[in-house]
Amino acid sequence: MADLLFDQLKSGEPKKIEIDGTSVCVVRVGEEVFAIDDTCSHADASLSDGEVSDFKIECWLHGAEFDLRSGAALTPPATQGLETFTVNKSGNSVTITKKNGDK
Repeated sequence: MADLLFDQLKSGEPKKIEIDGTSVCVVRVGEEVFAIDDTCSHADASLSDGEVSDFKIECWLHGAEFDLRSGAALTPPATQGLETFTVNKSGNSVTITKKNGDK
């Protein structure tokens, strides 16, 4: 589990965090926050170094795009989606956990 402050997340700027040894890419889009696996499924590259456009993040290495809402791979060369994490926002507090409740 990770706790963040909503007002410290800048819209459209990915932030890399660690949850129990797992790298997670956190992105604020307007008033919403999304969290997906930080490692591109095509190559071992950090998505936190990528660019955000609407609800998509682009891997800086080969240009694969992923949907921040579902983790789905949207463009080649990636063909496999990414794990998403549960995000709970209450006021200025943002809590990120694994969907199965392990973290």
